Amino acid sequence: MEINEYQKLAMRTLNPELSEKDVLINGVMGLCGESGEVIDIVKKHLAQGHELDKQAIFDELGDVAWYLAEIAEVLGFKLEDILQNNIDKLKKRYPEGFETEKSVNR
Repeated sequence: MEINEYQKLAMRTLNPELSEKDVLINGVMGLCGESGEVIDIVKKHLAQGHELDKQAIFDELGDVAWYLAEIAEVLGFKLEDILQNNIDKLKKRYPEGFETEKSVNR
């Protein structure tokens, strides 16, 4: 599946009754919430002795993707463009790959 196809299919489940403002708020809060769920899984593994639940992380990352798509959609962005922009930024910052010096002194 292509990333823009994912965005289109995922947005079929967007609540059509929400205003643009409410979609944006829902997206940002949802993204934070789902990211927090990923953090909680890792915290339980590192600090509480739980096995690392990779399947739960896999599932939560899907939810993160949904909220990312929602925010992109309401702002008129395509996920492919967001991802390409990020790669372009990283290539400028780290043209030869990650270097600690470039990370510290950007």
